Amino acid sequence: MAEQRASAEPYRTRFEATVESVEGHDLTLSESYFYAEGGGQPADRGTVDGVAVSDVQIRDGTTVHTLAEEPDRSPGETVLCEIDETFRTYCMRSHTASHVLYGAARGILSELGYGGFDIGERKVRIDFETTTGVDDATLLELERLANLAVWEDRPVRWETIPVAEARAREEVAFNTKTEEGVFGEDEGVRIVTVGPAADGDEPWDVAACGGTHVERTAEIGPIAVLGRENPGEGLTRVELAVGPTAIEHHAEVAGAAVSTAGELGIRVEDLPERVTELRAEIEELEAANRSLTERLIDARLDSIDPVEIDGNRWLVASVDGEGDALAGRARSMAGERADAVVLVSGENPANLTVATNGEVDAGDVVARVTGAFGGGGGGGPEFAQAGGIAASPEEIEAFLGR
Repeated sequence: MAEQRASAEPYRTRFEATVESVEGHDLTLSESYFYAEGGGQPADRGTVDGVAVSDVQIRDGTTVHTLAEEPDRSPGETVLCEIDETFRTYCMRSHTASHVLYGAARGILSELGYGGFDIGERKVRIDFETTTGVDDATLLELERLANLAVWEDRPVRWETIPVAEARAREEVAFNTKTEEGVFGEDEGVRIVTVGPAADGDEPWDVAACGGTHVERTAEIGPIAVLGRENPGEGLTRVELAVGPTAIEHHAEVAGAAVSTAGELGIRVEDLPERVTELRAEIEELEAANRSLTERLIDARLDSIDPVEIDGNRWLVASVDGEGDALAGRARSMAGERADAVVLVSGENPANLTVATNGEVDAGDVVARVTGAFGGGGGGGPEFAQAGGIAASPEEIEAFLGR
């Protein structure tokens, strides 16, 4: 892959060039330091002869600049080109940050592979191929290691080496999906190395890459890992931010922690312990609530006598309770207190739980009720449930002949 001038000289943001061709809004130059979109990095922004550049692409090996309006220039004329330095710097920092994060992942993720990369307006995403489950603790460790590498101000260098040599080096990371674009049979491969912190140390990361990069990791600034997704194909997508956006994210997280600690009347450092205590209290309350609900259900059911419908004993009652609790109660009573136990919870929409001893078909009861009032559900001859029934408990009881 031929190296772009922008990648070779990323700090150059102003240059003069000769117009080679003009076709509508598209213009080519004798040389260009605009980065053409590729490899997950967006095209540079800026101006050519004062006209805004809206896109830069490589077409058939030629860098084509698409301008916001048709240029008033002809082939052979010299134009002044200025690259948006703020956006170029953001892309340089972001791209190098992705390499730093990948270097951090080398030490903690198993069977690591590179699955993709993209620079957005406010965040960067990198896709990892790995068999390691990436949880919150892993994200925090990735962020810690990446910021440590930034703080160590490691050197970043790039060079083009023969294809055979690149293929032979196991430490070189490649994006297998774009490998065909990275390699050329007769061309070299551009390798970007985030170097060691001191002489004798191993490099932090080595990767095939055609993007623009800073010369030292300290130029990246702070890195914030924002979260993770699972885009499929065995990938884990990690999103990060650099510079001011990372600072904003860390400030928001710290602010939320301080605010929460203030509401609880404790120090931020004590939040984990207090959260553990609150979780235990909640679990105790939930257990007590379940026990109380079960007692209320039992009391309600004890107060109702079964009735005979079509030669079978039916116990039909409206109760307050969750599906699992009602299912257990209905099953335990079916065949003992009644041939069919029908419990109605909620009101318009209502839920239905039916358990029987087999003399009455539970699935048929559910089908009859949902057929009359709507809703959905199903089950077998001895147990069935339904929800979303547009009726009150009284209407359902009357419908069943209670």
